[in-house]
Amino acid sequence: MWKVLDTWVHRYLSNEEAVLLALMLLAALGTILVFGDLLGPLLAALVFAFLLQGLVARLECWRVPHMMAVWLVFLAFLSAVLLTAFFLLPIIAQQSINLLSEVPGMVRAWQERLSQLPQHYPHLISEQQLAELLQYTSREITRMAEGLLSFSVSRFPNLVGLLIYLLLVPLLVFFLLKDREELLGMLSDLLPTERPVMRRIWREMNQQMANYVRGKVVEIVIVGTTTYVVFALLGVNYAALFGLLVGLSVVIPYLGAAVVTVPVLAVGYFQWGWGGEFLTLFIAYLVIQFLDGNVLVPILFSEAVNLHPIAIILAVLLFGGIWGLWGVFFAIPLATLVKALYNAWPRTHAPGATAEPAPEADS
Repeated sequence: MWKVLDTWVHRYLSNEEAVLLALMLLAALGTILVFGDLLGPLLAALVFAFLLQGLVARLECWRVPHMMAVWLVFLAFLSAVLLTAFFLLPIIAQQSINLLSEVPGMVRAWQERLSQLPQHYPHLISEQQLAELLQYTSREITRMAEGLLSFSVSRFPNLVGLLIYLLLVPLLVFFLLKDREELLGMLSDLLPTERPVMRRIWREMNQQMANYVRGKVVEIVIVGTTTYVVFALLGVNYAALFGLLVGLSVVIPYLGAAVVTVPVLAVGYFQWGWGGEFLTLFIAYLVIQFLDGNVLVPILFSEAVNLHPIAIILAVLLFGGIWGLWGVFFAIPLATLVKALYNAWPRTHAPGATAEPAPEADS
């Protein structure tokens, strides 16, 4: 046992940079797990600054001075935040309240339709089985409603936290954009001068993270806006709410679209029934999903991360369980980071072991 452990340590941790990198990863993970709530505004500001840095760099390429580029991008970002806070969120909140108020009526309508099943299909379900099913469903819906209400009440004190986010995040974003080079220089001074593995991982992750995060934000905006416009033209109730939900559903690969399909079709059914309007809604929704998966995603993510679907789903479950919404959003980049660390990690073969030939470089 000790020989196996000694061989593993010698192979993966004999390099000084590997030891330092392992300690840094453990320290970063521990800090986020312990102080994640306190560092929430900083983490959110880092995400927004990362997104906006590309616009600042683009303006600088057009010979716009650095400070002017920062101010232009920051003012555009601040305008978007204020527009969302004072225009979009009230509409979404009102439509959410209206939808929740209609849920009991939808449940009663379903119960009435289900109560007719024993008459039409007596060989499939009896009245006693249906009564037990309806009782169980009613009990579960009541428990979910109570849980939703308690969740909303418990989250009410966090209104102060939301105000803190609205004040601190834009301020942090401004200074992260303004002093980016100085901050990176300070962090670089804390690291060893010779760090080839860290440089390799940083280059790979910086490019892939930038492509993924910026592409995903653009995808959310395009899919959400398109869904809202199409649903509004079709006269679907809660078009703004569904536009937001369908847009955010692209964050979770494979699972998001499946989950959001249920409320979309349920509302369409209770609004129109099995008519032509419902069929039109269903076809329009399928077209949006098809264009997103087969046209928009290949364009935005031309340099797609080469991860197996099972790895993507596991990453969503794992990182989402640890860091919530942020973990879900960054599940694929974090999985790519794990893959990059594995590929770039310095390895030393055990004494007497035959080194494997290095893979040939792609032409």
